Amino acid sequence: MTTLQESAFAKINLTLDVLDKREDGYHDIRSIMQTISMRDDIEIDIGTGKPWKLLCDKEGIPTDERNLAWTAARVFFDTTGKDPDGLEIRIVKRIPSEAGLGGGSADAAAVLRALNRHYGYPFSILALAELGAMVGSDVPFCTICGTAMAEGRGERLRKLPDMPEDCCIVICKPDFSSSTPELYQKIDEKAIARRPDHQAMESALLAGDLGKIAENLYNVFDPVVTEDHLEVNYIKSIFNSYGAVGYQMTGSGSAVFAIVESFEYAAVICNMLRENYPQIYITKPV
Repeated sequence: MTTLQESAFAKINLTLDVLDKREDGYHDIRSIMQTISMRDDIEIDIGTGKPWKLLCDKEGIPTDERNLAWTAARVFFDTTGKDPDGLEIRIVKRIPSEAGLGGGSADAAAVLRALNRHYGYPFSILALAELGAMVGSDVPFCTICGTAMAEGRGERLRKLPDMPEDCCIVICKPDFSSSTPELYQKIDEKAIARRPDHQAMESALLAGDLGKIAENLYNVFDPVVTEDHLEVNYIKSIFNSYGAVGYQMTGSGSAVFAIVESFEYAAVICNMLRENYPQIYITKPV
């Protein structure tokens, strides 16, 4: 039996735009994504000689075929034609669920990277990302990590200059969660008043200008969620009052993130919010 280990990094959306609805029922998106240091830990035992098994240390997470990590392993072995002779996946969960942080996708991507490494890299990283598209929309980006533009359903990726590392990203997850299908339906029913300026964000990344990056954060889901959950504005007001240079919701929510220039400011923000929002974290771009 062989045990593999891999980190699964969360993501945030620096920009996120929803485009036309496709014939397959999904929507095309355009988003600049960034991985952050918040992570789950994945262990995989290969060659257990037993039926497949998935374990997670957090209650409420599926431990069968519904889990994207399981799906990723199945897609990998179906595609390569290899037989692991029994498999056990163990997930130590730190990324909050239903937050827009890509936790399930990150776990799936980590499984793909670990298996690809174990079997001698039958796929390049971009080919592995294409495999990830068979698992879920955010899996391709979570496979390559870093900073990238994602288009289509998320499967078309273009690497971008890394976000400056000398900053902190504060993540605050309110108690509520958003229904992604319902949010897409609301987006379809109303005109989008403002869209992100992806070109400006790319230019800011190229220049390594943290202020410009913060200035160009925008997510079309943000105002739609805020309409029903005004506490998002409260969280942002605390971010703004205590030194954040920029802030917005990530993905379809409900986590809100702030870009902060120093750990000291990040710590103050956490202290101000922790009593009402225990799911608050200080992270960095990776």
